[in-house]
Amino acid sequence: FFFPAAVRKKHCNKTSKLILFAKAPLSAFVSILFATSNFNSTTRIPTQLESHNQNGTYPIRMTDGITEAVKKWTLDEMLEPSGGSPKKSKKDKAMDWGRPGHLTKEDLDVYVAFQKEVETRGGEFKNTVYSFTEVEGDAYTLTRWLRARKYVLADTVKMVEEATEERAEPRGVDYYPDPVKALGVDPSIFQSQYPQLYSGFSKDGCPVFYSKPGVLNIDGIECITTLDGILKFHWHVMQHDYKQRLLEFKKENPSFTRFECVSILDLSGLPVSALNSRTLDIIKKQAFIDSLCFPETMNKMLVLNAPRFFSATWSVIKGFVDARTAGKIEVLSSSSAAEKKLKEIIDVDQLPKDYGGTAESTDVTLAREAGKEAANGGRSRLVAEVMYVRSSLSFKFTLKPDEEADLWVYTRAKSGATFNVTDTSTKKPLLPTKTVIHPGGTDDNSQPSNVQLSVDRISGPDDKVMEIKVKAEGLRTRMTSESYLLVANIYKKK
Repeated sequence: FFFPAAVRKKHCNKTSKLILFAKAPLSAFVSILFATSNFNSTTRIPTQLESHNQNGTYPIRMTDGITEAVKKWTLDEMLEPSGGSPKKSKKDKAMDWGRPGHLTKEDLDVYVAFQKEVETRGGEFKNTVYSFTEVEGDAYTLTRWLRARKYVLADTVKMVEEATEERAEPRGVDYYPDPVKALGVDPSIFQSQYPQLYSGFSKDGCPVFYSKPGVLNIDGIECITTLDGILKFHWHVMQHDYKQRLLEFKKENPSFTRFECVSILDLSGLPVSALNSRTLDIIKKQAFIDSLCFPETMNKMLVLNAPRFFSATWSVIKGFVDARTAGKIEVLSSSSAAEKKLKEIIDVDQLPKDYGGTAESTDVTLAREAGKEAANGGRSRLVAEVMYVRSSLSFKFTLKPDEEADLWVYTRAKSGATFNVTDTSTKKPLLPTKTVIHPGGTDDNSQPSNVQLSVDRISGPDDKVMEIKVKAEGLRTRMTSESYLLVANIYKKK
């Protein structure tokens, strides 16, 4: 993915074991940047947001009910100052390239031509370019698209045309406004198998996204949804969630212009075996959508707790990567180095506790999101466990005196299994035995089955904790196991 053909031929030979070994992992978890930078709908938004100063005059106008200030850039202001910026490092210059205030005269000519093209075509072509609405501002929106195609006008126009075509189907259904219908399952159950969330903002005002592929359970994901469902959910997030975060921050901070995201990719616990084609397909498909339809939306990516093979390979490969892309990515294996770097770009009150800050930890945020409807009689917490059943397997969880639960099993298992639920203290069954078999198809886009084990909620005594045992027994003798995702939705007793 990273290497041009000539470079692959020269360097990726039999003696280049390091590069050959890591090509797939790196292409999945570093080169496809956007897939891991904008994916989820959980967040902690601060109550007061600090404005970020920027030179210029900001006339006020109204767009979609949001009061915002947009800098009116003159063409002269779009150009790099005469004499350039000699005090800037090579890396800083690379990061500024193609942005408003840093264009060459040739870049400016392309910018003007692209602006005219967008206004002339209008319609869905223009809507694609301004996917985050015109609140972003002409100069920042148009240069974002142009940077993605190196200021080649024909390539940029072609990109917008392709993005408009890619957006056509989801646009026709308003980008799947209901996340449960889009995904085919409660998003909190999906997040239990692939923890991802937004939490706070960087010092530059960018939403900060935390993704934990190190604990991604692809077996659990395949028990609950399809690749098509994941992509529909991704469209929902980008157009109904991520966009709204940016607009809300813009409303609070009129000078905010960087419609970008800081991505924290935590690889803690990542085994090489997790980097299989099933996992990579999800990430690559999301990456395709984001790189085509939402270009240049990654401000910074920090890869934390990187395994040794990952860090070593990145140090080799980054020499072949575009300087701007490489400048946005840092791979950190040391926890102390990671915390230091995080605090450089994120204030401690915006940084979760589990990453060295004082804000709510990511685990607490995810748990709170899963129980957000508790005050209205909804679920107060979620327990989810993938059960790999060959012959038999058990899982235990507890209910507090003031809790009750309903139990569900999600699966694609064709052989099937029976499920028995008992109170471990009395050994008595709490529910009738239930048989769970997936009657549907086995292709990637066939919806998995879900079976409710309990018609009524389980509740224990009012004076002590109850431990519940769920035992699954396969209906057939198998050489390999089948996956079942057990989900306990836990509520407060009424």
